[in-house]
Amino acid sequence: MPAVAPLLPAVYGWQPQNKQNRKMILHPTYFGPVGWYSALLSGGNGAISSSDCTTNAASCAISECDIYRRQTERNRCSIVTANGMQTLTVPVTMPEMAKGGRCLMRDVRVSDHGNWRHQHWQALQSAYGMSPFFDFFADDLRPLFERQWQWLHDLDMETTAVVLRLMQVAVPLQLTDKPSDTPCYALEGRVGRYYQTFERRHGFLPEASVLDFLFNEGTDVRALIV
Repeated sequence: MPAVAPLLPAVYGWQPQNKQNRKMILHPTYFGPVGWYSALLSGGNGAISSSDCTTNAASCAISECDIYRRQTERNRCSIVTANGMQTLTVPVTMPEMAKGGRCLMRDVRVSDHGNWRHQHWQALQSAYGMSPFFDFFADDLRPLFERQWQWLHDLDMETTAVVLRLMQVAVPLQLTDKPSDTPCYALEGRVGRYYQTFERRHGFLPEASVLDFLFNEGTDVRALIV
């Protein structure tokens, strides 16, 4: 990997700033939750053009030098199944010097332990195979699970790019060397109500992966913005 900026201090929670001037900085995600994409598409301000599907993402950036944190959407996503939420986790390895300490996302490697790519695709087929738009998107998503990945940051950025392409939204992804300041749990309130297959059984689950939205709603991104 090319050299990156020195290790930046970790930011563990929401960092209030002047809302008129702040640029929301998101950490990379693996098929991140719907709220994360809502923030990305609206540039943090809830504005999206319904006429040409362009966005105000200029006020939103993704961190290239984020600190990796375990048990977050950086290497896992949540899908909705008949039995409730299921977490799909990408196994990772960190540099020896970083174990027990902090590590940049760009230094985290993806492991093939547990045949995770096959298991994740099988889980998606099982949960969404009968959903309205699964077949429509399957051919574009499947290659992501057939490719062997080396770096977690690359996997996250590629899944984001593919999802945005499938949504048919023109979003210039802006990268920054600053750490993220907006954790995913702080974005759940940004999720617009959309159809979920098992809502009658489990209630509406705002923390679901964007894949849940795609397979159930298709490309109508206006439903993402609140």
